Amino acid sequence: MPTLAERLGYGAEDRLLILNCDDLGFCHSANEGVYEALGQGLGTSASLMVPCPWAAEAAGRYDGEDVGVHLTVTSEWEVYRWGPITPSLSLVDNQGRFPQTVEAVIGRADVDEVRRECRAQVDQALAWGIDVTHLDAHMGTVQTNPDLFEVYLELAAAYRLPLRLSGAETEAVLGFPFRAPAAERGVVFPDHFVYVPGVGSRPVLLDIVPKLRTGVTEAYLHPAVDSPELRAAAPDWMRRVDDHQLLVHDQEFQRTLETHGVQLVGWRALRECMRAG
Repeated sequence: MPTLAERLGYGAEDRLLILNCDDLGFCHSANEGVYEALGQGLGTSASLMVPCPWAAEAAGRYDGEDVGVHLTVTSEWEVYRWGPITPSLSLVDNQGRFPQTVEAVIGRADVDEVRRECRAQVDQALAWGIDVTHLDAHMGTVQTNPDLFEVYLELAAAYRLPLRLSGAETEAVLGFPFRAPAAERGVVFPDHFVYVPGVGSRPVLLDIVPKLRTGVTEAYLHPAVDSPELRAAAPDWMRRVDDHQLLVHDQEFQRTLETHGVQLVGWRALRECMRAG
């Protein structure tokens, strides 16, 4: 069987890297940072948080970039919050917003309401005119539980979209298989995944790039430009600004990629590979 890299038109020994910009739509500063990373920097794709207040503005700025849907059923901050776009009683807390933690969602969410909400988020992105290229999950929520993962996989198969999946080594940690079931459904996903604890990808990426494995690897960042809005909304604002700096202004990072023969790719190529069978 050809490798994923070969199916994408590269060599079996090539090292391909997706640099995905998470949290598009989170706030105006994130929209600025993500679109700069895609248009002027090294970002190869982005993921839109449809329920967030600035998602419509992000969609209004869309001009054919590689953008997927960041399926969102959590709202983690204390003050700046968002909630479902469908009537979903099991997906709101006492403030009428999404729960703040993954554990809270898993503990109370009705799977049918999760399915309806996530489908509505994809449909909204499409209605806004976005040529959705992939699916991933905010805070990994719908990836970490077998019942919610089934929703994630159903959507990928229904919309014929590739998925973010964590590495095979995490299957033992989560307690259920997910890579083989996805492959059996014809869903395409990268060979490898770079996990970043929290926000702030610089140290992880600088460490992993020189030893990147052959095949397709996905890494993610959270670029945003510095602003009073960002500082008020996100306690981790400094790391988001640094992610923007790394993608847009850090020439040393670009030289590191080139030195180690890393080629950048986006999710759209994986989507077309999947749809071509």
